[in-house]
Amino acid sequence: MHQIYYIESNQLNILFQKLKKDYRVFSPVIKENNATKETDYSYGESTENEPFVFNPYRTVEPLKTFFTPPLDKAVEYFNQDESTEYLPKIIIFGVKSCDIVGHKVQDFVFLEGVEVDSLYRLRRENTIFISSDCTDFKEVCHCLAWEILPHPTEGFDLNLSPLNEGYLVEAGSKKGEELIQQYKEFFVIAKDTQLTARKVKRENLIERLKKHLLPQHLVSKDIVQRLMKEGYNLDTWQQFMLTCVECGGCNFICDTCHCFLLADKKEGNINKKLKAWDACLYANYAKVAGGANPLKTRTRRLRFRFTKKFDFFIDNLGMPACCGCGRCIEVCPGKIDIREVLKDLAKKLNIKT
Repeated sequence: MHQIYYIESNQLNILFQKLKKDYRVFSPVIKENNATKETDYSYGESTENEPFVFNPYRTVEPLKTFFTPPLDKAVEYFNQDESTEYLPKIIIFGVKSCDIVGHKVQDFVFLEGVEVDSLYRLRRENTIFISSDCTDFKEVCHCLAWEILPHPTEGFDLNLSPLNEGYLVEAGSKKGEELIQQYKEFFVIAKDTQLTARKVKRENLIERLKKHLLPQHLVSKDIVQRLMKEGYNLDTWQQFMLTCVECGGCNFICDTCHCFLLADKKEGNINKKLKAWDACLYANYAKVAGGANPLKTRTRRLRFRFTKKFDFFIDNLGMPACCGCGRCIEVCPGKIDIREVLKDLAKKLNIKT
């Protein structure tokens, strides 16, 4: 087992300030949600002397916004003036387990395809994830339904686990280990009692989340691909489509959605190639130059969103493209709930959830 360290809360805040001298540091800030009466957290670039804020659950924005912005260059320009904006060293605090798992889909799409997205790769290489355990959850959170724990087990550089007077710090990568060595005066070796306390805190939260999810009777991860194949022609899609307003919010807020359009932008005598986020709920998403559109109706587009998540990615990545963060549920003005769609399919197919 690799070494786990401890840092006192006041020392973490001092370290947090020091890191800003060498990195662009992004961390959660508190945003009150008047609609849900819940406290939300949103990423912001931390300014000088701004204190460290621990977020008990995931932020409003998905992690993908750091690597594939809504409007972005499609190719790298290799002169110094153009490329430096893609090279800053960034630290992101407050990344949660659901986002780390969901981000596997982004890595698969932009790093493991026929072509590698050079800008995505540069940003990924120059970013450090300082994740943290969840200590609470939102009503829409359902990570356990996808067999994702509310604390990271992989994919992080450093992970913070809050205790009463400080945090346990676990390195999950070479970058994380190097960061600890660079600032080793802030860390001490964790005690066995502290490791036990972390274990108890994690187990207690899992039990609380299980009790929260039990009355919802959510479908099992193991049956979702079957639901897509056998439920392809059910009226579930028509039923839930009726309240869809084609805003694309579920696509844009999702940590695994990744579709984009290519466009040109004229700057002086140069046409720059850009990428812009696209949404499969948009009417023209699948429309081709000749006018044909295999996803002409909202019903088909809604079904496509689900089959991509729960059929395509299971076949191609071995996992569904959903991490149970619940962002799409919160953002949808039509109140379409991904959990309820899957439950409706299972009910109509008479498949035990």
